[in-house]
Amino acid sequence: MATNLAIDNKLIEEAVSVGKHPTKKAAVTAALVEYIQHHKQMRIIDLFRTIPYDPNYHYKKQRGKK
Repeated sequence: MATNLAIDNKLIEEAVSVGKHPTKKAAVTAALVEYIQHHKQMRIIDLFRTIPYDPNYHYKKQRGKK
């Protein structure tokens, strides 16, 4: 799917340089992948706040059981 975007040329050139990407497309693709991963991780962090935990649970005791 071809898409035309008006991206600041200085910004994209810096992304290509800093990321050592061979092309502008590779830099944009890497940026989108990182953006998506970041937002998925933020959702997971928000989920942790909704899971109740037992303050009396001792994980070190569990490590010793086999």
